[in-house]
Amino acid sequence: MAVVTAMSSIVGFLLKHRGAVAAPDVRWRRPLRSTIDLFRSPVYAIGCVVATTSWGFHVAALALAPISLVQSVIAGGLVLLTVTADRAFGHTVTRREWIGVALTAAGLAFLAATLDGTADSAHADYATGTLAGYVGLATVAGLALIPLSRSRDGIVLAVSAGLLWGASDVSIKAISHHSDLGVLVVLHPLAAVILVLSLTGLLVSARSLQLGPVIGVIAVTSATANVLTIASGVMVFGEPLPEEPLALAVRLLAFVLVIGAAALTPPPRSAATPLTP
Repeated sequence: MAVVTAMSSIVGFLLKHRGAVAAPDVRWRRPLRSTIDLFRSPVYAIGCVVATTSWGFHVAALALAPISLVQSVIAGGLVLLTVTADRAFGHTVTRREWIGVALTAAGLAFLAATLDGTADSAHADYATGTLAGYVGLATVAGLALIPLSRSRDGIVLAVSAGLLWGASDVSIKAISHHSDLGVLVVLHPLAAVILVLSLTGLLVSARSLQLGPVIGVIAVTSATANVLTIASGVMVFGEPLPEEPLALAVRLLAFVLVIGAAALTPPPRSAATPLTP
């Protein structure tokens, strides 16, 4: 299920980008109107359908396995981004973007390699205070970046969307602990948190895709969300850290690679600025 999520989320992202750039600019003071304008684009709507289907598989995967394992598998799918964007969607991918996405995928793969144990336990237990603090801080940070971003800073908004969606993913993992409620789980307070974070992240992500650059925006959004959720495995859900020094060193290297990849992400370019390979 995590593999299906990884593949379909990339396609959904690229479809939403194609539809978002054809829609009117997102206006923060008119979120409902902006959302309607986005969904008037058939390509954007199709992209959201693909993304929603991917989200369904994601929820199922989180209910069955540790969040670090699920997110590391999904993160590995990021390596498909540049190939799909270049071959299937006709985007010009610069050498810097190829390297940045490859480093991000490698870093997240190292994170997966240092996971302790297997998927024999879902690790969904959590302390309410710890969860609230973790999700709350991520949400505040994500929302704070919106007014701090400049009018053409898609990368900052990509980080914002990643934080909001990451907080939503952590909440989804937590609510899976209450699966014994059956359909009544939709009445749990976490369900409202997931809904608000998901919809807010969708609007912020749409604006980041409108500003671009598309490869950098998708890579940064995915990396931010994945690092936040992978870290929650240890900090919120009590997944064990590697005990061997080598495994800890590899995990540290993984985060360095992800941060280095983010530093390689191209800054926003004006229309008059030529692309450099």
